[in-house]
Amino acid sequence: MFGPQSFSLAGRRALVTGGSRGLGQAIALALGRMGAEVCVTSRSTGALDGTLELLAAEKIVAKGVAFDVRDVAAINSRIDALVADWPVDIVVNNAGFESVSPSADVDEALWDSIVDTNLKGSFFVSQAVARSMAQRRAEGAIVNLCSLTSFVGIPTAVPYTASKSGLLGMTRALSAEWAAAGIRVNAIAPGYFQTEMTEVFYADEAWAEAMLGKIPQRRFGGVDDVGGAVVFLASDAARYVTGQCLAIDGGFLASI
Repeated sequence: MFGPQSFSLAGRRALVTGGSRGLGQAIALALGRMGAEVCVTSRSTGALDGTLELLAAEKIVAKGVAFDVRDVAAINSRIDALVADWPVDIVVNNAGFESVSPSADVDEALWDSIVDTNLKGSFFVSQAVARSMAQRRAEGAIVNLCSLTSFVGIPTAVPYTASKSGLLGMTRALSAEWAAAGIRVNAIAPGYFQTEMTEVFYADEAWAEAMLGKIPQRRFGGVDDVGGAVVFLASDAARYVTGQCLAIDGGFLASI
């Protein structure tokens, strides 16, 4: 029966990649506040200290694991070791990288860095956890961090756009394949959010003013704007929702 308990994540364990700052940190806190135990990842454990301190201050059971999502061998070894005694029920593929550059200037190293972080890493993290879920016949929820560029083309952001468009396709394909195993796969698409990673864009006042004019709510997203959507998609309130991507963009996509 539907009720407030449908949104509770008590008794569940969530893995959030790229949890050292920004949206990843906010998502980890949101999941923990709804009762989940949380494991956050980054390329180094030291980078996670701030997030772990915030989680501990709210008495949220949490841990940190270090691996680079571009390294498939590291993903498999770290996640296999984690789930051996800490089974994961929720995965949030948040780790991401963006760099703006004219397409003519994009080299192979930049392309690989962006696509491997945003797309390849998300797939192999999902695969590793889904393998564990299947072995213990447990239902689970995966939430991928897509983007407005999953739907529209952005000049000078071709590798990023390609990676996030691919991530949306991956979300839909995995949702169809893994539904029979009880694993739901969804995504959110944050719009224009001012975070540490994107701060360089917002320093351009002319750009920021022009962009605000395209957002019906007339404000940029804040880190606290993502948690509710992720909690919903991870919870029983969304138990019949899979293969979907929820835009969190202040109405941007609806108005273009």
